[in-house]
Amino acid sequence: MRPQRYGILATSIVVATGLIFTTTPALAKTPKPTLAQIEAAQKAEDAKRAAARMASAKLAEATQTLRTLTSRAQSALNRYQRAQRELVVAKRIALTASIHAKRTAQSVSAAHRTIGRLASNAYIMGGGLTDIEPLLSSNGPQDLVDRLSTLTTLGSNNSTALDRYKAAEVVAREAKRKALNAKIAQQKATNKVASAKNEADTAKAAQQVEVKKLQRVQDQLMQELLSAKRVRTTLEQQRQLALLEEAAAARAAQTSGQKSVWPDLGFKGRTTFRSTPAIRAAAVEYAKKQVLARKPYVWGSEGPNSFDCSGLVYAAYRSAGLGWPNWDRLNSALYSVATMHVTFADLVPGDLLFYSYNGTISNIHHMAIYAGDGMIWQANSTRSGLTFANMYSIKGLLPFGGRV
Repeated sequence: MRPQRYGILATSIVVATGLIFTTTPALAKTPKPTLAQIEAAQKAEDAKRAAARMASAKLAEATQTLRTLTSRAQSALNRYQRAQRELVVAKRIALTASIHAKRTAQSVSAAHRTIGRLASNAYIMGGGLTDIEPLLSSNGPQDLVDRLSTLTTLGSNNSTALDRYKAAEVVAREAKRKALNAKIAQQKATNKVASAKNEADTAKAAQQVEVKKLQRVQDQLMQELLSAKRVRTTLEQQRQLALLEEAAAARAAQTSGQKSVWPDLGFKGRTTFRSTPAIRAAAVEYAKKQVLARKPYVWGSEGPNSFDCSGLVYAAYRSAGLGWPNWDRLNSALYSVATMHVTFADLVPGDLLFYSYNGTISNIHHMAIYAGDGMIWQANSTRSGLTFANMYSIKGLLPFGGRV
């Protein structure tokens, strides 16, 4: 129980007799799934898990294949690049051979021109002379000897140049042939490797599509598995909560009631209230969660890890959307005068109930949130903690509720 923390003005007491009240319908009770429903949900979850496991295995296999194809594509690319480099070398060799052959041909062409001039000079020199004319010339026989010697030398040079030309021509043709063959071979290799790379890339792309498809399937199955797990967990929690509520209601049915309620002394509270049905329902749900979480009772605490009685009320309505200045932290007695009083016949879930030592507001020692069907959510005591109990299980109930 929570002791009074604030003073309150004395309130006039008007003695009244007679007390008649009934409980009002509660919020919808927690559904209680059957064990068969929970078992069916478990089977559905297991089936989704098995399907997800199979999808994971297929995805792993497809991913491994993708890695293999990626490696093959890279190897093909490496061969392609190597062939390209070899082709560049072959082109350079062919170009060098072609230049060499061209220069050799130019040298031979020059030699041919020299030979042509010599032949022409010899013809011109010898065309109008007899065998005796050189002997009778002003130069004499020595000039003839010199001319014949020059012709002989030039003929020898011409023959050498011709031989060199023919040899160079043979070498050049061979070099061109080898370069051309090398270029053709390299081009074939390049085409082959490019084709292999294209094939590997195509296979890789197709496999990537398959992997993405399997990934989507696995993601979908995992979502379905999580959904099935939530369904199963929710059913189990609902059943446990329903059993808890049934047990609490059974205990409440055995609690004596009327003698625990003080007679109506005519106390009045506010003339209006601030909450809506949605706010009251949210406050009840918040209090319910704290009780089910087995939060401890700590005097003066207002959450989120522990509560006292008025602290639980304050936190519940604050979480439901009421804030300062319309809603503030008060003690139990002050909450009784800060709410609109309603009869037990008009109680709805979310209304507040108050407990007093002597039937007066100034001696209120405890308060709780009405849950419906004569039950309350409360922060009871250090020993009991937060509980779900019958509204009459605590003596000293004042004969009215407080609507926030």
